[in-house]
Amino acid sequence: MEPQLLHSVTDSVATVVIRHPAKRNAMTAEMWRALPPLLDGLAADPAVRALVLTGEGGTFCAGADISTLRGSPEEAQRLSVRAEEALAAFPKPALAAVRGHCVGGGAQLAAACDLRFAEEGALFGVTPAKLGVVYAASATRRLVSLVGPATAKYLLFSGELIDAARALRTGLVDEVLPEGRLGERVAQFTRILVSRSQLTQAAAKEFADGRRDREGHWAAQARGSGDTAEGVAAFLERRQPRFTWGVPTSG
Repeated sequence: MEPQLLHSVTDSVATVVIRHPAKRNAMTAEMWRALPPLLDGLAADPAVRALVLTGEGGTFCAGADISTLRGSPEEAQRLSVRAEEALAAFPKPALAAVRGHCVGGGAQLAAACDLRFAEEGALFGVTPAKLGVVYAASATRRLVSLVGPATAKYLLFSGELIDAARALRTGLVDEVLPEGRLGERVAQFTRILVSRSQLTQAAAKEFADGRRDREGHWAAQARGSGDTAEGVAAFLERRQPRFTWGVPTSG
């Protein structure tokens, strides 16, 4: 089977699947190149309100296909950083659903998502020290923001793998599910995400990512939307809110 990124949209949730079964879903150069335009298309789709990134079968992603490093390591890193940044910039909530190995470039992609849910038995590793690769500055900063400098150094210096329980303790993942329960929990949680205010989510994502120049923009968006009034009314009337910011109007 050809290495590729598969995608589908169901009930307002886009799912992107990393598929390269011959190499435990390792990312080829073409897969790295394909991810940013794929994400651009999903971001522009008004039907998409959340994104799930996962791997086919029992592995999330074993990293970059090492054969891509033989020719030009610099180009390989440029492609992975561009894909990582495109994922981090995705304007709607993005969740990594992790089974099995999440290593190297796979950990880089998972860290670029907003949230990470893992199945028991998952293994995480940041492995450039095994290859003599200088890990990208953007990826290093993102890792430090998740797990703190001490754990980031442990992972980067050693290249050792950690289990899901340790990943949870250090903040690398947000939830760990028993074997066989990850898909059910991700579906349940994404239903929650798509029911919430896209206005709140979009502003919170930018603020959490350090955008200090956008407070005026989001204040204006809040004043011009009906989401706050609808949320308060729904709470008082004990019903589900019908948020409309970001929802295309018919006709």
